[in-house]
Amino acid sequence: MKVKIFDFEHEEDLETAINDFIRGKAVIDIKYQISIMYDGREQVYSYSALVMLK
Repeated sequence: MKVKIFDFEHEEDLETAINDFIRGKAVIDIKYQISIMYDGREQVYSYSALVMLK
């Protein structure tokens, strides 16, 4: 099994990157997570995913 980790500040960027990456590959599972942080000025979002492949 192999894994690939993705992390983006915008959910559309994450979606595009994962769809491009998994095209033609045998995906076992995808784990998805959202984190929200505050840097003192604004909220910062982190959309991440772990893709497991055969």
